[in-house]
Amino acid sequence: MKLFRRGEPSGTDAPADGSRAATATASATEAEVTAAKAAPTAGKGRPTPSRRDAEGRRRGPVAPPPMTSKEARARRKETRGSKADRKVASAERRAAAQDRRARMLAGEDKYLLPRDQGPVRAFVRDIVDGRRNLVGLFMPMALLLILSMFAAPAWQSIITLAMLVMMVFMIAEGFLLGRIVNRRVRERFPKSTDTGFRLGWYSFVRASQMRKMRAPKPRVAPGDAI
Repeated sequence: MKLFRRGEPSGTDAPADGSRAATATASATEAEVTAAKAAPTAGKGRPTPSRRDAEGRRRGPVAPPPMTSKEARARRKETRGSKADRKVASAERRAAAQDRRARMLAGEDKYLLPRDQGPVRAFVRDIVDGRRNLVGLFMPMALLLILSMFAAPAWQSIITLAMLVMMVFMIAEGFLLGRIVNRRVRERFPKSTDTGFRLGWYSFVRASQMRKMRAPKPRVAPGDAI
């Protein structure tokens, strides 16, 4: 029988100490895993901002509607700004409007009305402006007809008859002008989608206006080759 010396661990005590150490190590590992799971993700210390907050847009409180007309006038006055600012804004608007009108009268396609845009319509205007049209007397004759209402009955009959004859000639010239315009447009722009009636009516309306009142302004003089 073997005797153990004092201070030397017995065979039964050594495994017990090892089991306790292994259990302590396993417990520490489980604690670390639990702590790692419970720890927040790096960089997520706050909730994800909304798109409005991210773009810097804040929705403030909506002002209540005015209760009286005086309060409404006061609120409009506050939103309009000072008198000097309103004068500056008004001057800028007038300058912009004048610039747009000048560009439109000059014939810049971007500033024209939809009916006047395009190379086909510009070509039609040049054809009309390069001719001396009897249809251009339409507006002066209309003014003369209005003035004849205050003349003597005998003069009224003469003026009315003369105007009827002139109207017949103007209608005939408008029909001839429409045919000329359509023929030349088909020669210059064979792929144009504008119909004959639309081009004829456009040329007639252009020719019936006084030359100084046409918009855009004429680019050619009467008699110029187009």
